[in-house]
Amino acid sequence: MFDHLRSTSPEVLRKLVPIQGDIMLPGLGVSTEDAATIIARVSVVFHAAATVKFDEALKLSLQMNVLGTKRLVELCHRMDKLVALVHVSTAYCNCDRGEVKEEVYPPPTDPYKLIQLVDWMDDDTFNHLTPKLIGSRPNTYTYTKALAEHLLVQEAASLPLVIVRPSIVAAAWREPLPGWVDNLNGPTGLIVGAGKGMLRTLHCRGELVADLIPVDIPINLLIVAAWHTAMHRKNELVVYNCVSGMERPVRWGEINEHGMSALRRNAMNDVVWYPNLHFTQHKTLNTIAVLLQHWLPAYLMDAAARLAGKRPIMVRIAQKLDRAASCLEYFTTHEWRFSNDNVQSLWSQLSFQDQHTFNFALSALHWPTYMEQYCLGTKRYVMKEELATLPSARKHLTKMWWVQQTWRVLVVLVVWRLLALRSKTARTSLHALLSLVDCGCSVSIDQANIIPVGVTLQPAPVTSWIPLLTDGGVFSKAAAAYTKPLPAAQQPVIVVPRRLLLLPPPFKKPGQPTGL
Repeated sequence: MFDHLRSTSPEVLRKLVPIQGDIMLPGLGVSTEDAATIIARVSVVFHAAATVKFDEALKLSLQMNVLGTKRLVELCHRMDKLVALVHVSTAYCNCDRGEVKEEVYPPPTDPYKLIQLVDWMDDDTFNHLTPKLIGSRPNTYTYTKALAEHLLVQEAASLPLVIVRPSIVAAAWREPLPGWVDNLNGPTGLIVGAGKGMLRTLHCRGELVADLIPVDIPINLLIVAAWHTAMHRKNELVVYNCVSGMERPVRWGEINEHGMSALRRNAMNDVVWYPNLHFTQHKTLNTIAVLLQHWLPAYLMDAAARLAGKRPIMVRIAQKLDRAASCLEYFTTHEWRFSNDNVQSLWSQLSFQDQHTFNFALSALHWPTYMEQYCLGTKRYVMKEELATLPSARKHLTKMWWVQQTWRVLVVLVVWRLLALRSKTARTSLHALLSLVDCGCSVSIDQANIIPVGVTLQPAPVTSWIPLLTDGGVFSKAAAAYTKPLPAAQQPVIVVPRRLLLLPPPFKKPGQPTGL
């Protein structure tokens, strides 16, 4: 990643001075000597240290995202040359609102009271209280980020503070390399799952805006925000919503379309099934699809692996995919309107040269090309698969396509056979009903598909006829009992659900006023 910098400006890297630290420790775990150097020499602070795990335990998330922020502010107050403190938050720290402006909103609770609980409350109690504490927010990450913003307002009011809120951070657009990404967070994990053919369904509303932001955009904004804060310090706190939905919106359905197309052109190695991700809007239907398309194949493949003497891994992978999909579900089924007036105003104050060097405008972003780079970057930098493997990966993908088509043909044949058997049963049942009509029974087709249990028949109640409707042979034997016309007072009325007969409504046999 730094090869270009090493070849063009090697002296720049010598300016870096790494130190040891830990935001979980008092004083950030910085030694006395290092703290003295920071206090005397540092003028700009970028605070990006945090846990970004959506399902992190609340106690740990509080220690890192809230208490860690408090410790950093305490150190900043001691810095002699500080001209800018840039805090990295998230656009979703106020996701309980449909419209999010560039301002700090009231916190969901008092962060200082929660910090006190960290010192004495055990982990189990914290975990038990977590759902009640976070309330309408989807996870501990967005919750603690909102608390951290409020704490900054209280603790850093006298500091040159600015807050930058990126939305869903994704792979690089241009810098340091197109498509560069180094973790499985956010959409990257879904790209890996879909690219390997293991992620088949996702609870998502494809028509909603997917507010993805390439990672180099907020980084450039952070640098420019630090410069502007140092040069034009204001008394009020400035917040920047670093988002794409206002300037270059793209919908989840488009992301899926571009992504699947790119994954099929640039196949990953050793795919287990042909990539084909579908979005399901209804949660119940998606749950059924997950059971059939994720868990069932995973257990079957692990069983086959055990029989072959190999290590079973598919169930564990399915668990990870399920966890990743669950973490993103809230963001793929909701939509927000983020204002970014401050970002636009800051951009207009840059010179043409600075705009080129520190670009954080999205007007030139082409989403299909970006998704192509994203998928290639995931293959290369996350999965560590060299681009030289693309020909063999594409060849394997073609084999998986033929396997998929063969499987679909087999499924169609099985379904066709089952429908044929049901049709045969329905015809037998219909013949039996006509026999009953000939014996004087009144038969009606229930268009609502409901059998009114409790209506008595002569000589048997309707409940005794329910199992007969699903077996034409048994029904025929029962109908044979009515070999003679019955007296009018004893003629039963049999209510039959239309779906068991496979009859289109309405069905009426000429000459029979009863409806059959």
